[in-house]
Amino acid sequence: MENSTLDKELSLFQKHVTDRFNELSLVSNDNLLSLSWVSKLLDTFLCCQEEFKMILHNHRSMVCKPPLDRLVNDFYERSVKALEVCNAIRDGVEQIRQWEKSLEIVLCALDHKRIIGEGQFRRAKKALVDLEIGMIDASSKDSNNVSSFAAKQLQAIGTHLCFPKSNELVATNGLASTIYTMSSILLFTMWSLVAAFPCQDRELNLNFSVPRQLQWAAPVISLHVRMLGKSKKREMKSCCGLLREIQEIEKCARGMNELADSVEFPLSEEKEEELRVKVADVVIVCESLKDGLDPFVIQVREVFHRIVRGRMEGLDCLCLRVIKTLDLDAIILME
Repeated sequence: MENSTLDKELSLFQKHVTDRFNELSLVSNDNLLSLSWVSKLLDTFLCCQEEFKMILHNHRSMVCKPPLDRLVNDFYERSVKALEVCNAIRDGVEQIRQWEKSLEIVLCALDHKRIIGEGQFRRAKKALVDLEIGMIDASSKDSNNVSSFAAKQLQAIGTHLCFPKSNELVATNGLASTIYTMSSILLFTMWSLVAAFPCQDRELNLNFSVPRQLQWAAPVISLHVRMLGKSKKREMKSCCGLLREIQEIEKCARGMNELADSVEFPLSEEKEEELRVKVADVVIVCESLKDGLDPFVIQVREVFHRIVRGRMEGLDCLCLRVIKTLDLDAIILME
């Protein structure tokens, strides 16, 4: 009876993972890695993680015994590395906020209610130069950082991550497959965050492969391939993040700078109209950041604390809490 209940739970978990990633994979190329899409990815991760936690809780008598105790403990050790990635992403969001402030200075200087004078234009131009320097600096740190902080965390999550052998599947009544699935979701989610946001070394050539016969493999592999394709486009080579909003910031800054090089005062009607159009584009980007960044940061914090709680509860179940301790510095960073 217990085995029958477990089979149903595990089957349902695999179906839910498949359905959620199928939905994520329907995104258009333009919206892939937008703030709204990344937010949906984090929602998916949180839903899967909660369901996974409940399965382990419901069958904790099995989890305490070999070989499941080792597999579960391995998963929680991987999850600690994800905490470091969450902190890196939080720092990346702060960088975007600094760029947002530069754009807000541009909007303040070139307010549509004012007549645009040379002084206001110089102020806007300085903000654009600061923005450009900041983004170039972020890209430079990205490509020259030999220590590869973010990449090392991803590699640690993915180390020895492989589909369980037949004897492990039999010995765990299929739970080993569920642990593998959740570990893969963890790795894919963290990899996607690193791809999207500025952080220390966005090395994206991670060996991410899953058996194609798994229900959820097709949408996850498809998304991974599409993101890699984005990163290899010529215009993305020196980019500090694949997040759509970062591309829009760069596009706005580039357009404003190109226009600034051809502006003479007093402004002609044609140039003023062209400038107003560029400013309207900046308004759209700023509104998008205002609407999206704060909820996203709350989500990242929630992911962080859910991982912390899940690990502590899991180690309680394994009677290892006293032996295995979390990196308290990592927790403090996300308070």
